[in-house]
Amino acid sequence: MLNAKDLEQISTKGISKEKIEEQLSCFEKGFPFLEIEASASVERGIKVIPAEKQPEYMDAWDAYLTQNKRILKFVPASGAASRMFKNLFAFLSAEYNEPTTDFEKKFFADIRKFAFYQALNQKCEENTSRDIPALMASGEYKKIVANLLEKEGLNYGALPKGLLLFHTYPENCFRTAMEEHLAEGAMYAKNNAGEVNIHFTVSPEHRALFERLVAEKQPFYENKFSVKYDISFSVQKPSTDTIAVNLDNTPFRDKDGKLLFRPGGHGALIENLNDVEADVIFVKNIDNVVPDSFKSATIIYKKLIAGVLVRLQEKIFNYLNLIDSGKYSHAQIEEMIHFLHDELCIRKPDIKLMEDAELILYIKNKLNRPLRVCGMVKNVGEPGGGPFLAVNPDGSVSPQVLESSQIDMNDPAKKALFEKGTHFNPVDLVCAVKNYKGEKFDLPKYVDKNTGFISYKSKDGRDLKALELPGLWNGAMSDWNTVFVEVPITTFNPVKTVNDLLRPEHQQ
Repeated sequence: MLNAKDLEQISTKGISKEKIEEQLSCFEKGFPFLEIEASASVERGIKVIPAEKQPEYMDAWDAYLTQNKRILKFVPASGAASRMFKNLFAFLSAEYNEPTTDFEKKFFADIRKFAFYQALNQKCEENTSRDIPALMASGEYKKIVANLLEKEGLNYGALPKGLLLFHTYPENCFRTAMEEHLAEGAMYAKNNAGEVNIHFTVSPEHRALFERLVAEKQPFYENKFSVKYDISFSVQKPSTDTIAVNLDNTPFRDKDGKLLFRPGGHGALIENLNDVEADVIFVKNIDNVVPDSFKSATIIYKKLIAGVLVRLQEKIFNYLNLIDSGKYSHAQIEEMIHFLHDELCIRKPDIKLMEDAELILYIKNKLNRPLRVCGMVKNVGEPGGGPFLAVNPDGSVSPQVLESSQIDMNDPAKKALFEKGTHFNPVDLVCAVKNYKGEKFDLPKYVDKNTGFISYKSKDGRDLKALELPGLWNGAMSDWNTVFVEVPITTFNPVKTVNDLLRPEHQQ
């Protein structure tokens, strides 16, 4: 299927011929559904930290920050904001000219509450010689939206969310989503030397804009929070792009006869995560931020789940060093098994049938893996994946974050398990990525390649199939030790549509 020019094209992207063949095979075979035992719940698999216990975990995190460890905040920020303005794009192309839907009416009724109002008003004056009130008075609502979304205006329809003005502060101060992450990082990821390390993954075409904003704003936040930032950026590697195919699974070619490649989804970022240098990494989406006046719950629970992480890591390291010493008793082996079962929620039905040497090897292999603690919020009907107890290839059962596409919804029993889920995944992770000897784990080795999925797209009016890599917090972290901790819904405030910025938690 591949000619000499194809091989040259894939080589330029850093992709091997074997990788392409593997991807083509995935289109042919599809991906198997995961076997799930149950949706995780407070009764089984999700920890609830009682109020009286919370201070000790937060203290554990504060104590960890005084050690010579590198803490990093990792923020996927490459997604364009176009979906955030889907309703307004629809209004621009609608046959009517005045706000008609509830969404449109809400947007214009509260337009002064948006942090971008002043900037938008200025663009309207520059481009139409009239301000927003004058345009609204004359029924020219579409000119306002055009100045918000299009290139001649603020160009918000083509920018990433991280560069949009999200929140208003006193004295005519406005913050982008990216700036809120700088502020947040200073509140829970500052080490004892006052350093805050933040890494943003961005798209290549927007990197310069991010770097310019950081150069402009960094001194202000360093002064405000008495910190020193180390802010870095990376882009998805071309080698993580995936080949597109026609509906008959043959390679899709553009009008010039070249193979078409597409970004592999956020699962490609496991490579970026693997490249950063850190002991502990916080992962959080770019749009899940609030103004400072609402940050207290976020800070408390970030420190809480980080405290849970370092407490668990300390126990795991002690057990692994004990195993290496060879000086362990039968009672200590039993203790490790209980730790796997009770603390890491890993269960293996046939563990009692294992010989001693096999059992120790099993325990060591399970303990010596990357570790993550994931905040989980109560299900309030938000879209997205959730916490489950899944069956692994070795027959063990462990916690996993799964999407609906990974579960066989044609199986009534599996569908019922999904629908009965009490919690969902807000993408609130803290990760430990070094082993007990201080060496970095090679994170791509812990990806379950069977957890990608196939989606249907189009290009130049032709249908195609695209391959999504295992999601960053789903299949890309499948073989990690995973612990779920309940966090309050007040820590989850994503901006999926522009009108979400009008919610009380995004207003000062």
